[in-house]
Amino acid sequence: MDRPEENAKFPSCDAYFDTIQSKKKLPLALQESLTAAFAQIPVASFPDVPSGRVTEIPGETSVLDAVRILSEHNIRAAPVLNPEPGAPADWQGRYLGIIEYSAIILWVLDNADLAAVALSAGSATAAGIGMGAVGAVGVAALGATGPVAVAGLTAAAVGAAVAGGLTAEKGVAKDGVTAADHLGEDFYKVLLQQEPFKSTTARSIVESYPWSPFVPVTLDSSMLTVLLLLSKYRLRNVPVIEPDKPVIKNFITQTSVVKGLQQCKGRDWFDYISALPLSDLGLPFMSFDEVITVNSDDLILEAFKCMKDNKIGGVPVVEGPNRKLVGSVSIRDIRFLLLRPDLFSNFRQLTVLEFMKALGSTLPESGDSGLVKPPLTCAPDASMGSVIDSIGSRITHRIYVVDGDFEVVGVVTLRDVISCFIHDPPGFCDSYLASVMEKLEDKGAAGSVEKS
Repeated sequence: MDRPEENAKFPSCDAYFDTIQSKKKLPLALQESLTAAFAQIPVASFPDVPSGRVTEIPGETSVLDAVRILSEHNIRAAPVLNPEPGAPADWQGRYLGIIEYSAIILWVLDNADLAAVALSAGSATAAGIGMGAVGAVGVAALGATGPVAVAGLTAAAVGAAVAGGLTAEKGVAKDGVTAADHLGEDFYKVLLQQEPFKSTTARSIVESYPWSPFVPVTLDSSMLTVLLLLSKYRLRNVPVIEPDKPVIKNFITQTSVVKGLQQCKGRDWFDYISALPLSDLGLPFMSFDEVITVNSDDLILEAFKCMKDNKIGGVPVVEGPNRKLVGSVSIRDIRFLLLRPDLFSNFRQLTVLEFMKALGSTLPESGDSGLVKPPLTCAPDASMGSVIDSIGSRITHRIYVVDGDFEVVGVVTLRDVISCFIHDPPGFCDSYLASVMEKLEDKGAAGSVEKS
C-alpha cells in the first residue's frame, strides 16, 4: 500500500478552485464583498471550541487510546504533543502534527495485513520459541507462509505471534488475507494487544502517515485565511496559536465554520444566499458521474480502501444499477473496528450493509436496533439555508443530493458550502503558506491534504 509522501508540499489548488469558481452562480461582486469582509475579521473573534480547551494527545499515547480519546470527545482529529524533553519552545517543537481518522485508516490497512501474516507464521511456534524472533522469521519463510508472504515483515511481529502461541496449520501456504479470514479474535489480539502493534503510538502514526500538514494561524490572522485553508487548500482543521507563543488556543474545523454560518441568520447577505436553491449557486459542484460510491454488498474493507485511495472522507452506499441510496460510510467509522473486537475480528468478510447494521444496533441516534442509520439527504431544489441547517445539526461532512427515487445525483460537502461564500484574491495566501511550508519542510512534517 502506498503511503503519502512524507515531505509532500501543498498541491496546486488553483486549477481546482478555478473550476469551482466557474461553476458558482453567486454574483462575483457579492463574493468579493464578502471576501473583503472576512479579510477584516480576526481569527480571535471566532468562538472557542465547545469545551473551551483544545483536546491534545501526548505523543506516547497508544493508537487505541488515541482512538478512544477522539471518540469520547466526538472529534475527528487532535494535535499531538512532542514528548521529547528539551524540544524547541515554538509550535514546531511543541507539536508533532495532527492525528486523525484518515491516518489511522492507513495504519489499520497496512498493519492488518502485517498482523495476518504474523498469525499465519504461527506454525513455527515450536522452533521459533527456541530460536527467538529471527529464527521464527526463517522458519516462517521456509514453512507456512513462503518467502513472498513475509517480505517486509518485521522480526518482532512474527516473534509476537510465535510467543503468543498463535497457531496456523503447518504446511498450508497462507498469505495475510487468507490467514485473516479464519483467525477471528486472534487477529484482533495481535493487532492491538501484541507487540509491536500494541506499542504503536500517536507519534508513530503522525510521523509515518502525515495525512494533513500542521498549518497554524495566529489570533491576529484573518478569517479569510482560515476559510481559504479549509476550502481551496482542502484542510479539515486549522490550529490557532497566539503570536509568538506555541500553545494552541483554538481549533477551527470545516464543521465549526458552517455552524458559525448558521448563526448569521437575520443578516441580509446570509438570508439572501441561504434562500437560494442549490442550482442557483451552481451546486452540487460535483457532477453525477463524479460521485464515488460503494455498493451495499461490497466488503467494508474495500469501502475504507476506496476512501483512502481517493482521499475522501466518506462515500454513499448504493444498490442497483440506478444507484439508489441506502446508507453512507465515513472515515470516522473506522473507530468501531478498533473499539469493537467483534466487528474487527470479522472485518475482512464483513459487507458494507452488515457493517452499517452493526452500527445501527449500537448508535443511540440510529433508532431501532439493527437498522441502518439514514444518510443525510436533500433534493436538488433544496435551499442553501436548509442544507446548512442539516449539516450543522449533524456531525457529518456531506449531504447527498437525491432525486425522487432516492438515486444519488450529487453531493455537497462542507468545503463546497464554505467555497460559496468567498472569492480567492490573487496571491492572498501565497507568502503565508510559503513561510509555513518552509518551516514544515525543515521539520520534515509536511503531509498531503485530504479532499472532502
